[in-house]
Amino acid sequence: QVQLVESGGGLVQAGGSLRLSCAASGRTASSVAMGWFRQAPGKERDFVAAINWTGDSTYYADTVKGRFTISRDNAKNTVYLQMNSLKPEDTAVYYCAAGNPRRSSWYGIRREYDYWGQGTQVTVSS
Repeated sequence: QVQLVESGGGLVQAGGSLRLSCAASGRTASSVAMGWFRQAPGKERDFVAAINWTGDSTYYADTVKGRFTISRDNAKNTVYLQMNSLKPEDTAVYYCAAGNPRRSSWYGIRREYDYWGQGTQVTVSS
């Protein structure tokens, strides 16, 4: 079992930055892949970014590539999402997820993640 708690969401103006954190607890928290997904009102939950358990491979959705950076600190069992150059279309509830995708091409697939946090709201004003 892995428990996930997100923090760091809030209201920011377009062009600004936020850093989300996801604290993981549980016996295998440091040995699972971690991902961030987001869901805007009335839309599907979409992949944002992911990182493997060692932290040496990262994956991004095209919509955030070059603006967002995912990282992890296994000593603290925490994964981060640094979000720069935020746009109004980034507004959503952001969810942290943990799992073990068996192929690199599966890191962006929602069903590959077994554990989910409660979500944190990010609102970007224009």
